Amino acid sequence: MTLLSFVTKQTQLQEKFVKNTIDLLNEDCTIPFISRYRKERTGNLDEVQIADIVKFKEQFEALEKR
Repeated sequence: MTLLSFVTKQTQLQEKFVKNTIDLLNEDCTIPFISRYRKERTGNLDEVQIADIVKFKEQFEALEKR
């Protein structure tokens, strides 16, 4: 299972928006910045949905380390 498929399954969000959000997070963009200024790339995800993506991304990365 990949990071993208794991987060998409957990959040029930569209894969392209999850991918774009993860890309922005990897570029060190903050949650408020992404939700306010990158709406076109994230499909208008709000801060709570982006925080969920962050949470599941961190969970997946922790599982990968094991």
